[in-house]
Amino acid sequence: MVASPLPTECTPQVKHPSGAAIIAAIKAAGVGEIVALPDIVTSDGLLWPISRDPEFRLTRICKEDEGVSICGAMSYNGTRAILMMQQTGLMDSLNAIRAIGVDYELPVVMMVGLQGKEPHLHPDQSASYGVRIIRPVLDAMELSHSLIEWPGDEAHIPQAIEVAYATSRPHIFLVGRAPEAS
Repeated sequence: MVASPLPTECTPQVKHPSGAAIIAAIKAAGVGEIVALPDIVTSDGLLWPISRDPEFRLTRICKEDEGVSICGAMSYNGTRAILMMQQTGLMDSLNAIRAIGVDYELPVVMMVGLQGKEPHLHPDQSASYGVRIIRPVLDAMELSHSLIEWPGDEAHIPQAIEVAYATSRPHIFLVGRAPEAS
């Protein structure tokens, strides 16, 4: 016997941010380099459209911490980059972020999909331990971060990237809902 899915009236309907609006905000911040590992949360709405966009150069990597190094190195010549990954890779890369972003004071900007997060819950309320601990860990490390979950959240992307580069500090965008492909 196959279990039937929950009725739609039990599953709250939520709006998702626009992938096109996020991409436009990234461009508005002067980012032309995307360093990425595929992430199930951001692939359809962000990574695949970025891979087809001639205004971006996409560098595919095998390990998240090498992406931290690549983005940090690009900042030396004024090249703005974003590292895209999911939260498991973020957790795996914390030492590289600490060394390169914090100790060496390099503006590593990351867009992190919160894989396994329930769309109708705030990350701090997620049943997924790996999602629930992300913000407290980033707070403990004093790493700047913001949440992208709703349409309109992309409006703060250019300013957050500007601040990261002006202060030479990391910033992490936590993507809690899969951006709509547009």
